[in-house]
Amino acid sequence: MTSAFNAKPPLAGLRRQLRRGRATRWREPDDPFLRETFALPRDEARAKAREWFDRFPKAAYWTQVESWRLLPDDRVEFTMRRLPTAD
Repeated sequence: MTSAFNAKPPLAGLRRQLRRGRATRWREPDDPFLRETFALPRDEARAKAREWFDRFPKAAYWTQVESWRLLPDDRVEFTMRRLPTAD
């Protein structure tokens, strides 16, 4: 007999809340950052991140990998964030 305490929580609601929160957060007018999300094989993901850091230096553009996660087949989904200008 399985009790309610042993059951895994449903994740659909959590996923929906995360999507909604990320969508509204990224559209806020006060947020000056530009973001781009990629889903690439591991080696290509590293090369793309290096390309962003070379093209938009961290000191000037505040460039960073904002989030990342591993996908099946050794792929990485990640979001790069930077300021639009170096001013």
